[in-house]
Amino acid sequence: MPETRGKTLTRASQLVWGAVAVAAILFMFKPHIESAGGEVLAAAQRKKMPDIAMHDLNGGEWRLSEHRGRVALVNFWASWCPPCRQETPGFVRLSNDYRNRGLDLAGVSMDNSDAPVRRFVKSYGVPYPILLPPPDLPLLSAIDALPTTFLIDKQGRIAKTYIGAAREAEVRADVDRLLAES
Repeated sequence: MPETRGKTLTRASQLVWGAVAVAAILFMFKPHIESAGGEVLAAAQRKKMPDIAMHDLNGGEWRLSEHRGRVALVNFWASWCPPCRQETPGFVRLSNDYRNRGLDLAGVSMDNSDAPVRRFVKSYGVPYPILLPPPDLPLLSAIDALPTTFLIDKQGRIAKTYIGAAREAEVRADVDRLLAES
């Protein structure tokens, strides 16, 4: 009988500690679940995005400057990040719906290895390039939370930054606004 009671206490303590861990994770990610909000910056207020170049998951090179004349959405994410998983289906739809209308989307994986990234891409059907940043990329120091997404206008300037899971409807409206700019 004492053995059963010990196992019950162990199981009960595991459940309590598990609930505490889940609550802590939710508390930590809560500020990052919603977009930073705000409006697209007026053209005169936008600052140039540094020209970034990275290898993609397939070994090719991706360079931001090659996307001038188009609107770009650069999403910093990780496969283990719950808000990143939340926003990915919307980014997949955006990529599919807007690629022929002037939007280029790229994901920058913050994972430490390729295997979880490849599983994530396959699981979500990600059609856009997934980039692997070098550890010395200066832009990485500007990323305080995941996900972080930069909306870049046709001239290569940052029009808006989303911190946390970007809402698809909001991004669509912002992309439409930038695509309409001359």
